[in-house]
Amino acid sequence: MNRHKHRRSRKWGALGAALTVASGTLVAAGVTYSSPEAEALTPPVAMTADDLATWQTNGVVWSMAESNGVVFAGGTFSAIRPPGAAAGTDEQQVANFAAFDAATGEPTDCRLDFAIGSGTATVRALAVSPDGGTLYAGGEFASVNGVSRSRVAAIDIASCSVKTGFNAGGVSARVYGLDAAASGRLYMAGDFRTVRGQSRVKFAAVNASTGALDSWKANAGPDRAGRVIEETPNGQHVVLGGDFNGLNGDSGVHGLAVVRADTGSTVRAYKGVSDKDDNPYELHWNSLVKGIHIDETGIYTAHEGHGGRVFDGRLAMNLGGSFTERWRDTCLGATQDVTVYKDVLYSVSHAHNCSSMGQFPELNERQHMLAESVDNPRPLLSWFPDTDDGPSGTEQIGPRVMVTSASGGKDYLWIGGEFTRIQSNGNKKQQGLVRFASTPDSREPVEGATGVTAANVNAGVRLRWQAGWDRDDSRLTYTIYRNGEPLETRPTLDSTFWTLPQGSFTDTGVKPGTTYSYRIAASDAAGNTTAKSEAVTVTTPGTPTETTVERTATADAYVNGAAVNANYGTHNILLVRETSPYLSYLRFSLPQAPSGMTLKSAKLTLRTTGDSSAGTTDTVSVQPVTGSWSESEVTYASRPELSSTVLGEFTGATELNTDYTAPLSAAELTGSLGDTVDVALTSDGTDAWWVRARETSYDPKLTLTFGAD
Repeated sequence: MNRHKHRRSRKWGALGAALTVASGTLVAAGVTYSSPEAEALTPPVAMTADDLATWQTNGVVWSMAESNGVVFAGGTFSAIRPPGAAAGTDEQQVANFAAFDAATGEPTDCRLDFAIGSGTATVRALAVSPDGGTLYAGGEFASVNGVSRSRVAAIDIASCSVKTGFNAGGVSARVYGLDAAASGRLYMAGDFRTVRGQSRVKFAAVNASTGALDSWKANAGPDRAGRVIEETPNGQHVVLGGDFNGLNGDSGVHGLAVVRADTGSTVRAYKGVSDKDDNPYELHWNSLVKGIHIDETGIYTAHEGHGGRVFDGRLAMNLGGSFTERWRDTCLGATQDVTVYKDVLYSVSHAHNCSSMGQFPELNERQHMLAESVDNPRPLLSWFPDTDDGPSGTEQIGPRVMVTSASGGKDYLWIGGEFTRIQSNGNKKQQGLVRFASTPDSREPVEGATGVTAANVNAGVRLRWQAGWDRDDSRLTYTIYRNGEPLETRPTLDSTFWTLPQGSFTDTGVKPGTTYSYRIAASDAAGNTTAKSEAVTVTTPGTPTETTVERTATADAYVNGAAVNANYGTHNILLVRETSPYLSYLRFSLPQAPSGMTLKSAKLTLRTTGDSSAGTTDTVSVQPVTGSWSESEVTYASRPELSSTVLGEFTGATELNTDYTAPLSAAELTGSLGDTVDVALTSDGTDAWWVRARETSYDPKLTLTFGAD
């Protein structure tokens, strides 16, 4: 399944410098500290967790490779279909292979038909030549586009045709791994015992141009299989992986070895053991290597274990010398593949317990994608997109293979496997393929502040809350709203889905005898923000001089001049425009003024939707409603009369998903205190304004401030 990753690994640019600003004081695990502003993505993670629209397969993707912005996928599937489409919908017929534009996720016109006379054909390995011009395929097949080829073929990428000058002859059994090396060899790993009638047990090399058998030889034991093979960047060594037993006559070798590139003789071999899973240079007999990535930073392998607590994680080895083991990640949950992007090791697995690494405990479910530094696997980095395991009838492993590709100024991470849904995106239907990009980070955190409390202390009002978390930002910023207004200090907390620390902040800018309402929202530095938490209120001790009261709409609706008899009272948006007309109505229940106080100020806060046309450059006026109306019955034909008075105006409301506030006339509202007040949103322009209605978590809000007479 090798993808020639080491020949492309260093093209990724360096991450930008981190933003830091002053922050508030936090409490986490009982320790008080100050922390810098959050950054998206939280370094060193440089790949978002936001899945992109990608064509799907109707079966398992076993192998991937890329060349010049085109991603190749091989496996066991017979059709591809558009993103989000249900199985059997708008399918294009293929034969175990498809090629895709890395930047759009759409198929190219390259079609290859991998077939076999009996049984099921499958493409289990793909590799691209160092010059990017040739694609090599291995697996279980007898022909490609009608050209007879036994389990290995070479494809001219430009013409998408079989290269007739390359023929490896007979390979006696399935090929699992390929590597097209700079040395001019095509290395193979698999179940075979002979190539071209010559003894080549589990590993072999042929001439990459002709397919002629190379003298290189590293024979493994006859049982089990070679899975992966890759030459080191300096061309002097070859790394072998799989579940093979024995190598070059040494029966004690199991699963992983480094051999010479000129002769195949052993340089470093892992010893098979039956009682441990974490000693350097040892592998349990039931632990096998499923994936490999080699670049200038080292050798990284993906392991699958069979049986209780057998090594399932990732392993890093240093290049050169004696190929020492740098670290071992002993998370449980069979790892299928690894790749490095900007010095972060990304992996696909079905990890379910990383307590041995001081990370998440037994989940009783699976987390299929993880990231860690190439220098140290602890802690796991904040990158947690996720899929399902896949349909019944498969091994239900989930993702199986990864490859990176660059196109149009962005970098992409493609993942293939047997999954059918993206759990990290609302369990969206998506089979076999998914991709992510280096930018932008466009989704709000999974969870914001919860369990918010407020209490009086000597210095003011102390707020406490449980941190939220995000799939690609471990550090989140918390904006605290006091009576609807954001405070300048924005604390930050580091969190993951299994570690949600407590935040603490003391608001010292409060007045005596005053009731305050607090809400908290969590953001990453890209501005992706959660809904505000439920409001908590507290009244400070002493004689009050001022108090602020929030009221959310008790009814709202819009009417449409193009559908004069339609009612939109249950819709989750409000619309405003002069031509063709939309008008919106809101009702608020107002409190009586506290004893000894009068209404000093009022403001109306509305939040734009995320629709591309939600913003407006027009002025939106707030006017009193003098006629009667009902949320469930109002229509354009029955719309109520309005006063000519303008209570306030919204201007410059052009951004999406943004709160906008209009100061309202306190004098005009005073007469409605202790009763309800109805207002209309009107416009003098042609550009519609879209804001969220009370049916959403962003209720229209009226904020009233009362002060001493």
